[in-house]
Amino acid sequence: MNNNFPETTAMEQYKVCVIIPTYNNHKTLKRVLDSVLQYTSNVIVVNDGSTDTTARILEMYPNLEQIHHSKNMGKGMAIRDGFKKALDLNYDYAITIDSDGQHFPSDIPAFIESLEKDGDALLIGSRNMTQENVPRKSSFGNKFSNFWFWFETGNKLEDTQSGFRLYPLRKIPNRYFTNKFEFEIEVIVRSAWKSVAVKNIPVQVLYDPEERVSHFRPFKDFTRISILNTFLVTIALIYIKPRDFFRKLKKKGLKKFFLENILESNDSNARKAFSIALGVFIGISPFWGFQTILVLFLAVLLKLNKAIAFAFSNISFPPLIPFVIYGSLKIGSYFIVSDKPLILNMDMTLADIQKNIAQYVVGSFILATFMAVVFGLTSYLLLALVDNFKNKK
Repeated sequence: MNNNFPETTAMEQYKVCVIIPTYNNHKTLKRVLDSVLQYTSNVIVVNDGSTDTTARILEMYPNLEQIHHSKNMGKGMAIRDGFKKALDLNYDYAITIDSDGQHFPSDIPAFIESLEKDGDALLIGSRNMTQENVPRKSSFGNKFSNFWFWFETGNKLEDTQSGFRLYPLRKIPNRYFTNKFEFEIEVIVRSAWKSVAVKNIPVQVLYDPEERVSHFRPFKDFTRISILNTFLVTIALIYIKPRDFFRKLKKKGLKKFFLENILESNDSNARKAFSIALGVFIGISPFWGFQTILVLFLAVLLKLNKAIAFAFSNISFPPLIPFVIYGSLKIGSYFIVSDKPLILNMDMTLADIQKNIAQYVVGSFILATFMAVVFGLTSYLLLALVDNFKNKK
């Protein structure tokens, strides 16, 4: 280790280690290890069941912390075991770097500098994916991953797949669902959900077709990643986005939210009114459990204001639910004749509704349409009046 690097002292001060997961990368492993050791001896190597000469190479480094898997368990599991070992050794941060030679350990100082500046952020090295020798599948996969990360967290990044990262070990989640390549997606999405800042910093990258060995299996791993993103999107739409919305609303207050997100929005009055109408329609319609997914999907599709549409889709909050159900059944009774007439009152039970589900569904769509038109027109007129008042001043 070269103690002349100021980053070496900083890594000791901030309790930073380097985790190197490796699987059958004997061509590049020694070079990566020797380069990392220029900056720190706080290195944890995870040999994920390699069948080449990796074990013999690691015998040359008896002073390094080493974890050896008896069989290949996946990159995610290797990193997770590295995290556990790092925490056992009382490290607060871990830099992960791939052993295939694509990353430059000389970029480690950039992570330390950013750590000193940004604190407990999760940092991802942003590679130049347009340079020579970058595989087309890697470039496409990165764009695909970037899009879903933005959709699930609202955070735009240039690179979400780079394995060169700095993790704040005590801030990220403790438990995970995935063990393989998709782990690196899960950890950044769920960290962002925990309000951990996830940021890019520029790093160098080398794709040497003669040395680099990729263990990415396009069909299997892309399928696993797609399944994970489906799961994460569902959680984001059903729980995370509503949670964040109500947190923001509580923090801002209803008055401030109304002023900033509705009155002072740059959207036209027509677009705001349509957003309100959409939210009210979805909120009253019988899409229980899918209202958030639908309203956000339609708001994006129709290029409406997502925040406004989502806010008004919550018109069916608990105190109003009985009135919405009662009104839907009442309206539906004029169009659908039931064999089991329902006595409409506020003491109705779920069983009563199930017996008259056709009345409820028809009535709720009619009520939703009527209320959407009322709210849309009323809001448009009110917004126009506000604009006129502002112009006169």
